[in-house]
Amino acid sequence: MERNNNVSAEQLARQQEFMKKIREINDEYFNRTGKKKSMFITTFGCQMNAHDSEKLLGMLKEMGYEEAQEEKDADFVIYNTCCVRENAENKVYGNLGYLKHQKRENPEMKIAICGCMMQQESVLQTIKEKYKHVDMVFGTFNLYKLPEIMYINIETKAPVFDIWKEHKEIVEDLPTIRHFKYKASVNIMFGCNNFCSYCIVPYVRGRERSRCPEDILNEIRELAKDGVKEITLLGQNVNSYGLGLGEDITFAKLLRMVNEIDGIERIRFMTSHPKDLSDELIYAMRDCKKVCNHIHLPFQAGNNDILKAMNRKYTKEQYLELVEKIKKEIPDISLTTDIIVGFPGETSSQVDDTIDVIKKARFNGAFTFIYSKRTGTPAAEMKNQVDEKEAKENFNRVLDALNPIIYELNCQKVGKTYKVLADDVSNGDKEYITGRLEDNSLVHFKGDSSMIGQIFDVKITDCKTFYLIGERV
Repeated sequence: MERNNNVSAEQLARQQEFMKKIREINDEYFNRTGKKKSMFITTFGCQMNAHDSEKLLGMLKEMGYEEAQEEKDADFVIYNTCCVRENAENKVYGNLGYLKHQKRENPEMKIAICGCMMQQESVLQTIKEKYKHVDMVFGTFNLYKLPEIMYINIETKAPVFDIWKEHKEIVEDLPTIRHFKYKASVNIMFGCNNFCSYCIVPYVRGRERSRCPEDILNEIRELAKDGVKEITLLGQNVNSYGLGLGEDITFAKLLRMVNEIDGIERIRFMTSHPKDLSDELIYAMRDCKKVCNHIHLPFQAGNNDILKAMNRKYTKEQYLELVEKIKKEIPDISLTTDIIVGFPGETSSQVDDTIDVIKKARFNGAFTFIYSKRTGTPAAEMKNQVDEKEAKENFNRVLDALNPIIYELNCQKVGKTYKVLADDVSNGDKEYITGRLEDNSLVHFKGDSSMIGQIFDVKITDCKTFYLIGERV
């Protein structure tokens, strides 16, 4: 595909000019006061949001801001929001209420909100009516315009609302500040075409757009030069990567290309949709040594009537057949999933089908949720919304089936030695390091901060349901 490089290059250059202007303003403030402007970013939601926040942080650092230790001390506060679950939205509103009091104490504080929540008209109305202390609002499609939006607000001293209803261009080469120096996430695509009936994502992130493979590969090569060892490829449905690009590229072929990049030692990806996980991808995972033996494959529900109402486009039997095929080709694969309980109309006997899938697939882990109604989705309008008490009872039954299997699979690792990438110092005990096996299992072992970012041989000595305990070999 011939990409419109001119549009992206032009937009990037435009934003860099605004970054320079704000940097000059902030440098003048520093010369006058001896203090640097500070900022604080709070991220809600998925890994894609976390990666977006790394770009926001990169731009803000370029403009002369330093990170504040606490939100209340920041000159610029930004919330990168999520709207997949109601709980995340409520947290945003709660935090905004708190900031109203902080802004009375510090009238010069700037408050910005971006991300998925802002793509909903009802949310925008609420912000305009109830949270008038907010200075800037923008969405998922124009994140790169942060410098321009900030400059307009500074110049006009008026709130700026800049929401696009659809994507325009993908802007490459934004400055990024990674949370970890040794691992990084890379967007390979944006948006989603699946329109699951419970999900708001296609409405707030738009239709699928794949990045050109050469842009992705160049970004990963630069990350490898910078010391990154582990890459996570991100997309709402990575299996459909390449559709619409007009060239002979699939996600499986992209994986094989990334596998050839020197310096990268581990490759992860998420998320895969079961309806179009191809044999070609299974073989690529099997053949590529750097691709981790872990796949996150959401099944959401085990009953075919519920799956049809969810618009998932596969059956329970097809999902289990796919699991069997994956495990045949990659016997040591770690399989994790997403499960929703309490979808409209779901009965207790239909939840039994979900439990049956859990027992047959034998998942190594799962994100389990009680259905959350999202305004604007077809499921929100469905009759027979499930009673909260019944949903919680069924949710507990699902956990009672799932957790013993996870524990049993963890027990099988005790006594064995694995390669572990040291991630961070443990929150619970500063004498311990937390890390990840290749299959994404969490392990704690004795160590110190000097070990972070390195890969060690660790023998597993004990296990709990959700983590392992080990010792360096």
